[in-house]
Amino acid sequence: MTSPKISVYSLSDLKNTTDDALPNYLTSLKFERSHTLVDVRLGLGYSAVAISGVTFYADYKLGWDATKSWTLWAVIAYFILNGALTYWIWGIEKGTVFTGQINNSLISMASSVSKHKPIYSLKVHCGRPGRDIENLDLSAPFTRWFDSDGYFVPAPFQRWLASEIPLVGEADPRKVDPENGPTGSIDSQGIAGTQASADTSTGGAPLQAARSRKSKRSP
Repeated sequence: MTSPKISVYSLSDLKNTTDDALPNYLTSLKFERSHTLVDVRLGLGYSAVAISGVTFYADYKLGWDATKSWTLWAVIAYFILNGALTYWIWGIEKGTVFTGQINNSLISMASSVSKHKPIYSLKVHCGRPGRDIENLDLSAPFTRWFDSDGYFVPAPFQRWLASEIPLVGEADPRKVDPENGPTGSIDSQGIAGTQASADTSTGGAPLQAARSRKSKRSP
């Protein structure tokens, strides 16, 4: 199925489309996705909505005098839940787009985009049994997997992930690009149709893929 067309000048659309494609690709490789972060977020949000709905219904049926003491506690609970939800999104999830595992190896990915820079940044944490935790900081221009018309092209994006992240490359070795390696820039197979406009939006600075590795001992 062809992906929907988006505006190549909208960073939010570029990021959201890429974020949606990432878990779809990983689950197709038999990565088991964890939904804990999403479940907690939905639980907090729905609980706050339920409290406001019940409070409104009680006030409508019983009147303000009969429910004013309940309403006070309901308002307090509502603000507590919304505060917890805000902290969960910005303090715990921190842009996480995928958490899961494959063959007892854990992986977590969080994405971000800087203002006015069409660069997709990805922080990856990989944990394997008996090995150090591997932290990867990846980045690549959106022009690598979006064409000039605003259509997402999966193959270049999947090659980038498989080539940059060893755990993904092991699950999908056919997508690993041995020529470019972990810091490969846009090649003839990439989607560079909007390179000129993207460079202009960043003040003419060249868009290049970048990567750095950091490892720390598992606790």
